[in-house]
Amino acid sequence: MELAMASAIGILTAAGVYLLLRARSFDVILGLTLLSYATNLLIFSSGRLVTGKPPVLRDGIPADPAYYTDPLPQALVLTAIVIAFAMTAVIIVLAIRSRADNHSDHIDGSRAEAEFQRREQLRHEESRLAAHAAELVAGNESVPARGAMPEPGHEGRA
Repeated sequence: MELAMASAIGILTAAGVYLLLRARSFDVILGLTLLSYATNLLIFSSGRLVTGKPPVLRDGIPADPAYYTDPLPQALVLTAIVIAFAMTAVIIVLAIRSRADNHSDHIDGSRAEAEFQRREQLRHEESRLAAHAAELVAGNESVPARGAMPEPGHEGRA
């Protein structure tokens, strides 16, 4: 029984870690769920794996701990199930929002980052051109735009 439980915990943990390292939000959610299952099994198995023994005192059975199973791991697992469910719900909402904002299921949001950098580059270029146009209107025609190469034969003032 212990070998089967240890194998199940190991397989769930390995699959959970593998899925956590993926770059898709759905895989990460599944990985966290598998890790929570592995943790629940680990907590549950810490209370000695016995069958047919009650977790609470009963009439007609001696109050010796050998006749009972430990109720604390069972209570902890029930609490962990509720917490894991709430955590999964929050992560799913965040993943849906991230997908809506980034138009991608990738965790790193590389598309959104590239779009932001492209927009910033365009904004800086427009500002640069507006500043150069203002200098031309002011009568200082010899100042080239930043990053622009002066025309051959036309040298600007230093």
